[in-house]
Amino acid sequence: MHVAGAVQKPGVVSLPVGSRIFQAIEAAGGVVSNAELNGLNLAEVVSDGAKIQVPVVGEVPQPAPLAGSSGAAGGTGGDVAGAKVNINTASLEELGTLPRVGPVTAQGIIDWRKEHGPFASVDELDAVDGIGPKLMESLKDLVTVQGG
Repeated sequence: MHVAGAVQKPGVVSLPVGSRIFQAIEAAGGVVSNAELNGLNLAEVVSDGAKIQVPVVGEVPQPAPLAGSSGAAGGTGGDVAGAKVNINTASLEELGTLPRVGPVTAQGIIDWRKEHGPFASVDELDAVDGIGPKLMESLKDLVTVQGG
């Protein structure tokens, strides 16, 4: 899962199935001094691929996806508006929130977009250097192409 925001070491952490938000935060080095944990349910179980945004004081926390989301692939519903990253408009930082997408790959997406124009479909991500079949598979349900 991806732990972001007010933590010592933001990034992707690997934890066993059934892990809770507090364990993900610990795996990211713990919180920084201005973290606001009151809005988070630290005992909540998180699912693989989830993003946990630890807010700073005054910021509204984002709920973490629950582990009980029945099946990984093939579901028809469940998309929350704004939950997917739009690869046609996302900044370097926004692209970096995706699992296994670091600054180099994120910049590659932006460079491809500048050179070739907006992505016509999510499947075009495989044309970006550094995005192979496995990464493509992990990203396809987390990104969208809108606008452009």
